[in-house]
Amino acid sequence: MPALVYLAITGGAPALHPGWAIPAATDIAFAIGVLALLGKRVSPALKLFLTTVAIVDDCGAVAIIALVYSHGIDWIALAGAAGTVLILFTLNRRGVVALWPYLLGFVGLWWLVLLSGVHATVAGVIAAALIPVATSPGAPDAAHSPLHRLEHALSPWVAFGIVPLFAFANAGVSLLGVSAATLGDPLVLGIAGGLFLGKQAGIVGGVALAECLGIAKRPKGMRWLQLYGVGLLAGIGFTMSLFIGGLAFPGDAQLQDSVKIGVLGGSLLSAIAGYIVLRYIAPRAKAA
Repeated sequence: MPALVYLAITGGAPALHPGWAIPAATDIAFAIGVLALLGKRVSPALKLFLTTVAIVDDCGAVAIIALVYSHGIDWIALAGAAGTVLILFTLNRRGVVALWPYLLGFVGLWWLVLLSGVHATVAGVIAAALIPVATSPGAPDAAHSPLHRLEHALSPWVAFGIVPLFAFANAGVSLLGVSAATLGDPLVLGIAGGLFLGKQAGIVGGVALAECLGIAKRPKGMRWLQLYGVGLLAGIGFTMSLFIGGLAFPGDAQLQDSVKIGVLGGSLLSAIAGYIVLRYIAPRAKAA
């Protein structure tokens, strides 16, 4: 739905069509951060639902990057990457729990995927899926689980180093000369509309369709107004959207500035609207 909204707004400008995937991703950190501000006003089921949606969105965005924004495939390097994946899979199936073989395999996988022409982001997702994780009901952070150990080791570096550095490096945009005409630019409107309108329509509509078809049910106690608020928060694209914007319009500083304005505008609007719905409107509906 975000992509369809984007294409509907930018349909008259074919040069802007490569950016259709920009509003497709959800920024997990910022979306969960806004939800955390609401404290006990939101249930654990809502937090889990938003986290799941954001993870699936980002996995989908990585798949789009691999399929759409990769160019000039080197099949020999790609075959080498496939062989590395097979080795990591074999280590997993044989119960190897030491982290160093997987880390060495990931470095080789990343290098081969980079050489292959497929975007190297894909290597991280594949490697993470192949590191063993111990199922431990009631203790999800089991100390003996290799994936949990790696996650906890990387978490501070990612949270306090990589993500802020990425945000500062990509979000900088000069607001000099920004006018009403700039805000009405099709690229800006397409991205902001995709994030704000497309996300809420896709998520709420997808859940409604799943219920109508009997595929799944909403978690117990989750009302439609609460689900709508979560759908709004999922419109916070930020880091992943900025990343895709750089891939969609490489080397065009003017278009990339428009991408940043659209991402920031759509994300800010989604965050404010989602917070208001979950903070003020949904609790009133519950009390009524």
